[in-house]
Amino acid sequence: MTPKLEHPIDLDVAFEAPIGVDVKGEIWSCVEIPDSAELFGTKRGVRVDASIDGLELSNVGAMVTGRGGHMVSISAKLRAKLGKKIGDTVAVRLTRRYS
Repeated sequence: MTPKLEHPIDLDVAFEAPIGVDVKGEIWSCVEIPDSAELFGTKRGVRVDASIDGLELSNVGAMVTGRGGHMVSISAKLRAKLGKKIGDTVAVRLTRRYS
């Protein structure tokens, strides 16, 4: 279990990335967070508030990629709302870290 921070930390991190992360030879419907281990100061999973193409996501997991980074999952339902498919680029903003 990921420990909870005493107080959430505000973030202002924005980037664009394609949907699709290679995890052990399979493409997962996720967006990789650049330089995330340095940003979060850990290689463990964390919880964040984020927006994807302006659609707010509260307290979602930033999972480990297995290569030292983090990724946020983009479900089929969310992709449908965004009108995006795997391979399409999305704008991501991280606004708060909880753990």
